[in-house]
Amino acid sequence: MSRRPLDDERTVVTSLNASAVARSDSANEACLVVIYGPDLGRRIALQRDACVEIGRQPNCEFPVDQESVSRRHARVIWSNQHWHVIDLGSTNGTYVNDELVTDRVVRDGDQIKIGRCILKFLESGSVETSYHEEIYRLMTFDGLTGVYNKRFFHETLEREVSRSRRYQRSLSLIVFDIDLFKQVNDTYGHIAGDAVLRQLAGFVSGHLRREDIFARVGGEEFAVLLPEILSPEACAVAEKIRSIVEHSNFVFDNISIPITVSLGVATLTDPSEPSEALFARADACLYQAKAAGRNRVIV
Repeated sequence: MSRRPLDDERTVVTSLNASAVARSDSANEACLVVIYGPDLGRRIALQRDACVEIGRQPNCEFPVDQESVSRRHARVIWSNQHWHVIDLGSTNGTYVNDELVTDRVVRDGDQIKIGRCILKFLESGSVETSYHEEIYRLMTFDGLTGVYNKRFFHETLEREVSRSRRYQRSLSLIVFDIDLFKQVNDTYGHIAGDAVLRQLAGFVSGHLRREDIFARVGGEEFAVLLPEILSPEACAVAEKIRSIVEHSNFVFDNISIPITVSLGVATLTDPSEPSEALFARADACLYQAKAAGRNRVIV
């Protein structure tokens, strides 16, 4: 179980260098934006008279230095009045919206996965505006799972703790992560592990209230902030999450991957307790759930 100090994936845009926001002198009709992986936030301009090759080879128009990426992995090209993503016989395949493709027309908002890198295709009336909207979104959401990111979560946690203290309202927190996730990566590969994270977020999101804050706060660690919820109800939510994950069908490349989670729950009881301490208590309960045998809830 990787912990927050050892996370190897950046889930927020912490800074944007000049290359990430550089603009082309000519009007660009479409572009790709890195929403997960190296060079987060980078824009790759697409022009109809030139193709963009993506791969591990340094002379590719967009090189991606990852073992899961082939030397010449995929190509984005304008053909027959549409933008196409074409797989170049890559080892791990090219995915559009989580579907394996060989030659696919892409539309505005489609997500293209190359190895462990996710690119978003933008083609609209104003690509410039769409690009900046996407960068703003990356400041709040995790590019892989689509749920809130660590930075946004901790800012919201601090705000909700202050609000709870001020108005004397209840507040609970669930922290959970995937059991034996390293074994998933070792057995099925990191691309499969990414698919599991993405699917888990989708399974859980549909069973939470609109006001709940669901975020990815580590490599395989998630958190749910529950405003106006006391401990018994928070435990019931945690148990529902545990059961949903255990009984959901996680699939990658037509292979089912059994997944369970361990969860820790904490409720704000001391008005003077800072947000960091509340998170630490929930995290400590998560550790206890792991030590007690996994796939369980500890309060």
